[in-house]
Amino acid sequence: QVQLVESGGGLVQPGGSLRLSCAASGRILMIHTMGWYRQAPGKQRELVATMTSGRITNYADSVKGRFTISRDNAKRTVYLQMNRLTPEDTAVYYCNADIGTIVGRGDYWGQGTQVTVSS
Repeated sequence: QVQLVESGGGLVQPGGSLRLSCAASGRILMIHTMGWYRQAPGKQRELVATMTSGRITNYADSVKGRFTISRDNAKRTVYLQMNRLTPEDTAVYYCNADIGTIVGRGDYWGQGTQVTVSS
């Protein structure tokens, strides 16, 4: 069984920074793409940033230049450094990973962590 556990969310003032972490655990053979998505109230879940196992990144236009995704393969962890946050960044942030196990390859999600940007 695979689990993704996020941490690092919270309340921050506009212009501030937060760093999210997501650690994968379980009977994992290979982690392919890892990434972050977010869902604001009344809106659909949207891609924030992804990073392949080859460290190719993809960012939503709305976060380019402000957010940075990184990963530590030894720790099976993906990070999202969020700078210059705005109220529009308020959402539940979800970790996602494409993971291979002994029973096959699947798409996994974390439970979500709330990020609130407000003065």
